[in-house]
Order: sequence, then structure tokens, then C-alpha cells
Amino acid sequence: MKIAPLLAAAGLLLAFIAPALAQTQTGVWTHSFSTNGEPPKYPADYTHFDYVNVDAPKTGIVRLGDMGGFDTFNPILPKGEAAAGLGFVYETLMTPSLDEVNTYYGLLAKELMIAPDYGAVTFRIDPDAKWHDGQPVTAEDVAWSFDISKEINPNSAQYYANVTKAEVTAPGEVTFTFDQTGNRELPLILGQLLVLPQHWWEGTDAEGNKRDIAQSTLEPPMGSGPYALSSFEAGRTLSYKRVEDYWGVDQPTRVGTNNFEEVRYEYFLDLTVQFEAFKGDQFDWWSENQARRWATAYDFPAVTEGRVIKELFPQDYADNGLMVGFVPNLRREKFQDERVRRALNYAFDFEELSNTVFFNQYERIDSYFFGLPFRATGLPEGEELDILNSVKDLVPPSVFTEPYTNPVSGDPAKLRANLRQALTLFNEAGYTLDGTRLVDADGTQFAFEILLNGPTIEPVAANLVTNLAQIGVAVTVRTVDSPQFINRARSFDYDMIYSGWGQSFSPGNEQRYFFGSSSANEQGSQNYAGIADPGVDALIDKIIGADDRATQEAATKALDRVLLHRHYVVPSYTLRNSRIARWDRFSHPEPLPEFSSGFPTIWWFDEAKAARTGGASR
Repeated sequence: MKIAPLLAAAGLLLAFIAPALAQTQTGVWTHSFSTNGEPPKYPADYTHFDYVNVDAPKTGIVRLGDMGGFDTFNPILPKGEAAAGLGFVYETLMTPSLDEVNTYYGLLAKELMIAPDYGAVTFRIDPDAKWHDGQPVTAEDVAWSFDISKEINPNSAQYYANVTKAEVTAPGEVTFTFDQTGNRELPLILGQLLVLPQHWWEGTDAEGNKRDIAQSTLEPPMGSGPYALSSFEAGRTLSYKRVEDYWGVDQPTRVGTNNFEEVRYEYFLDLTVQFEAFKGDQFDWWSENQARRWATAYDFPAVTEGRVIKELFPQDYADNGLMVGFVPNLRREKFQDERVRRALNYAFDFEELSNTVFFNQYERIDSYFFGLPFRATGLPEGEELDILNSVKDLVPPSVFTEPYTNPVSGDPAKLRANLRQALTLFNEAGYTLDGTRLVDADGTQFAFEILLNGPTIEPVAANLVTNLAQIGVAVTVRTVDSPQFINRARSFDYDMIYSGWGQSFSPGNEQRYFFGSSSANEQGSQNYAGIADPGVDALIDKIIGADDRATQEAATKALDRVLLHRHYVVPSYTLRNSRIARWDRFSHPEPLPEFSSGFPTIWWFDEAKAARTGGASR
């Protein structure tokens, strides 16, 4: 349904229901849109979401940490590293509720109207919506934002590939026309459009220089959101202050949200240094990504005194799934043989890592939709089997006869057996052992490099390196900083990377961006593996064209099954909770919404807790 910008990525019974894919009425103006098969929870006259505290104080500061740096405030540029927090400045046409799945409500757009055949959608802009300079947000801004995003960002061009035009069709109304009918996800995709001020981007800066949205900029941006950038040091820190005359303060989706007076980001180049800074109270919120640290490193005084709280939040994973792991680049000839890719998985000893590195906190991933009801299990049956039969000549025969399973190791005997199987697969692909080297017919050793974004995954990669070395494969690991990793990932400049894909309860057009042939050589896409497979393309088309929930589910399971049997990734592991440590200065609604911890949007600064905790309050 939507592109997940970063990794890390929870199944619900709701998704097994199979009513019509979307209950939203067509041909009439409506305040909301849903693709989850259920009518929206909140009626047209709702005043706020149930999960917020409408009386939350509007004060205090929250300080967040981030890795790397930033070199632009341009939110749609496909190059450079955009500053964190720009989502506080810019807004979208619609915004999701956090207690429903894939249900969006009007934000900049007060209403929408979907054509009866789903061939177009029209948004009516809220007449109260204003840019920070007081000018109104217009339908012209929306159409321009769409056009310019497609023009300068290939990712957007892929994402909006089925949208043929955006045009102002009446005062305050913008209509998007599609090149197909029946695609029930496209209205929601357009509702996620980030809207930019055309007059500002086409104007001049304080020095009289004409702005260029196709270029990077560190000029403080102007948006329509609840915060504005107040100060920054390039690449090091930035601060957003709440806009006192924000147009949407009483808008139903905004009541009880954005409660901090200031949101500040501090950047770090080293993860260990960043954690020490958190311990030293230089920022407030730490999202833990290392099992060992979570298990062993929280014995510092602030934790034992109760001033720092450790907590797990399952809500953050309740509506999404993921696949993450070691992704070989099929643009390299050495990885184009399916047997080679399969062999790599036999060399990954997850069970050993679980016992020695992971403190038994994780589970192995065995689906591209892990945590969602689209996970392929057993052998295909029913509608999934019918769909696979319809593309039988394009998919691996094994999808009909063999359930996908990851190899299991965990002790020396099992590992030896798995490595023997890996070597057999390499032999079938034309490689032989020459002493301690696995070589091709020309005597060239099979070798590759794993590219990592920072040191966190180094112990995991070392497992693969060590085991492959036992069968003559030479693997090296290169760890780079975030900007370099991002640039190399965008240009597909790697043999293998550790990366992945987040998934939602409404899979659709983004699958082309992840796995479709059209994105395989589109630099900047998330088709990290370089998949260009007619069978995968056909199944993605069936997902996008599904006209009911049952068909969507069956087609997605079929896609999952084919991707797994093509061995495009060595799956790694996941934890279905956010591991959070925080300085105890904040409060949140009780209970939290079902599908998000809501931080920092629905949390607030608690003066009493801050007084007990000590440290920064402004």
C-alpha cells in the first residue's frame, strides 16, 4: 500500500475476513477511505481520534537521535540525505488513524470522491488549509506537487505509474485520472501525496536567487504542517518549533497530537557514541536494534534509579510485515543462477546466532510478508492454487510440490550437512572445489562483498562469511556510513547488501517498486535484488487488480511463494516488538492505539515526571 522508507519492519484476524476490498462509497463525497474491507470507524462528524488525549499539555521538548547526517531540506529529491523530521513540516492529502488498518481521513483534503469504476479520484481541498506564510493550500499546489514529484524522482514515477494526469477540475478540486479501472488502492496512494507550496518553490530566496526543486537546498523549508524548522547546524542538529497559528489545530485528525513545543534531532556518526550520548542524557528516546545491548548494557544508574525506562511496544508491528536479510544483486552474473542463491541460505546458521549473539530474542523470517496473513504456508490450495496454475509456465515447479522452509543448523553436525548441500548446489551450477577454493571452469574463485550500513550487522555477516569459507567461497564485509550506503544502494553498486522490504495490510502497487521488472534497473528503486521475472510481474498484476479481499490475499500468498522459491534473499530474523528505552519525561494516552506506539505524535511532556527525572526540560 505504501512505500516503506526504512527497514526493520503481525498478523490480525481481521485480515482473514473477505468482504469487498474497499467499502468506501463511490460517486459521492466522503471524508475517509479504507482498503481493509471494513467501513471506517469514525463518522463524518467526528471531532478527534479516540486514542488521543484532547487535554494534553502543549509544552516541553523532545530530543531525538539519528545516525549519519543530512544535506538537504528538499523532501522529494532522489539524491542526497534529507533531514529527519520533514514530515512535521509538510502534510499529505489524507492521514491514517492508528486504531484501524489502512484507513485514511481527510487532512489537507477535506473530502474525496472516487469514480464508480475506480478510474479516477477527486480531492476537495480544505478551505482552511494554509501554508506557513498564510497563503492558502490550493488544488494547483496538489497538481504541481504530483507532476514535479514524478518528473524529478524515479521512485515516484514508479509509484504513480498508473496515474496518467492530475488536473484542477473545479475551484479547490483536483482530479487524478488512472490508466486502468478497478484498482481500489490508487485513491489511497494519491491520498498519501506530499503537498508542496508551488509559489514558494518557484519563488526566490532571501538573496533573490530563484529556487530549484530539482536541486538540493539547505534553505529552511516552508510547509503547512504543525511545526516549522527553527534552527539547524548542517549535518549535526536541527530543531522544529510548533507553529502557533497552525491552520489544523482543531482539525479532527490533529486534535490531541503534536503536543511538544519543540522537536530536536541530534546526529551521530557512530552507534556506540550515540548510545553513550543517550546514557548521558543528550537525547530522550533510544530505539534498540541490538539484542546483546538490550540484554546487557542497561545497568547504568539512570535505569536502576528508574529515570530511564525500558519497554517493549508490540503496537508498532501490529499492522505491518517485512522481509529482511542478505540480498544478492542479480545484476551481477555470479548470482543469476538460482542454485547459487539457494546455496547461500544453507550457509547461514541462524540457530547458532540465536544462541550466541541474539540472546534468543528473535525468530527466523520465512516470508516476504512475515507477520501478516499473506504469508505462504504449506502447499498452495484453493484460489491461490488457481492463480499459480494460471501462470504455471512462469513460476518454479517447486511451488506446487514443496513448502518453503529455511535450512536449520545450530550444531556442528547439522551445519556440516547443510554445507554439503550448499556445495552440491554450487557443483550443479558449475563450480568445483580446487583445494580450499571454490572455482568456476576458468579457475576463478567464487567471491563477493557484503555491503553494510554501519557495524550492527557485522557479527551476523561474519556467520555467513565463516561458513562459506568452509566450502571455498571468499566473502568480505565492507561497512560504510549511512550516506555512502544510501548512495551505493540507490545506484545498485554492490554484490550483496543487508536490506529488506516493509509490507502492509494492503499490498499493491508498491510490489512493482520492490520486485517488478520495471524497477529492476531504475536507480533509486527498492528492487535491491534486481528481480526481472515475468512470473513475479504477472502475480503483482493480479494483486493490484484484485477486486475482493480473498483474491488479494490469495494472489499475495502466491507472490510470496514464488519469491521464496526463487531464493532472492537469505532471510534473517526479526523481533515483533519495538525495544525502547526512554528518559522518563513523557506520558501517553492509555491505552495506546492498536497499531502504533504513537511516539512522539500523541505523547506529551509531563512536567511532574521531568522534575523527578531531572535534566533537560526545554
